[in-house]
Amino acid sequence: MQSKEVRLASRPVGMPKTSDFEIATVDLREPGEGEIQVRNVSMSVDPYMRGRMVDRKSYVPPFAIGEVLTGGCIGRVVKSNAKGFNEGDHVSSMYGWREGYTESAEGIEKLGELTAPASAYLGVLGMPGMTAYAGLLEVGALKDGETVFVSGAAGAVGSIVGQIAKLRGCHVLGSAGNAEKVSWLQDELGFDYAFNYNEGNILQHLREGAPKGLDVYFDNVGGEHLQAAITHMRQFGRIPLCGAISAYNDTEAAPGPNNLSIAIGLGLTLRGFIVSHFNHLGQQFRDEMGAWVSSGQIKYQETVYEGVEKAPDAFIGLFTGANTGKMIVNF
Repeated sequence: MQSKEVRLASRPVGMPKTSDFEIATVDLREPGEGEIQVRNVSMSVDPYMRGRMVDRKSYVPPFAIGEVLTGGCIGRVVKSNAKGFNEGDHVSSMYGWREGYTESAEGIEKLGELTAPASAYLGVLGMPGMTAYAGLLEVGALKDGETVFVSGAAGAVGSIVGQIAKLRGCHVLGSAGNAEKVSWLQDELGFDYAFNYNEGNILQHLREGAPKGLDVYFDNVGGEHLQAAITHMRQFGRIPLCGAISAYNDTEAAPGPNNLSIAIGLGLTLRGFIVSHFNHLGQQFRDEMGAWVSSGQIKYQETVYEGVEKAPDAFIGLFTGANTGKMIVNF
């Protein structure tokens, strides 16, 4: 079986370009003992991957020039030489950015019977959904009826954060990059207040949407959003630091918030996290989120590109506001 794959051709400087990637075609070897061969059907592109394109020490190693990229994907087994895996099984792995692969079955998750489209296991039922769930409920220590603000609210994580907060009886605010996304947040997802961060002052929007202040700010953006939220927090407020997409393509370090002294008097908690810190909550998340999705209490949307060749365009689109909900590449 042949497979097209996406390799990193050069390390991006500033905004990634399609020329930073290259497409290659390889022949897949037959599976050896304990291995499976998989044809991918859906793959994920995520903002955190931008950090792995920089040659620096982090919680995951950087991507190597000339090697195939990796990322979350769902596929179907086409050949198996591993116990417990059969032809036709759906599996979840990090062998994305390629049409197929032959690898050891160790570390590859067998999904069993799917209760939603395969792509949902890369979004609402996968890593982004788990990030929202753990970040809001564990890091943010959400209490029923609180006031919550989430930035990047029309994205894969932010849209789930806001809906979980609504299920907990909270007053929810969200920011997004255009009027269409703002309407989706308010009309479809039930946000109490949403605004276009390109129009008007962020702090003024927060004051209008939450006159008494914020209990939780779920930060996906950093920069001006974080500064404004700190100013508008209530006493003992919590700020889960999930991402800082506003700075991911900066070529120089952006100034940090200059109002952190506010956190002292208010007793604020600012805590960074990554989803793997909460692997112990995996089954709890799958059970609860699965029920919410099945019942329609949690809605989700996907922006879909077709074909592995479109993966670089999909990835770049994350930083230009091209996606509503989860960005997906289907094969």
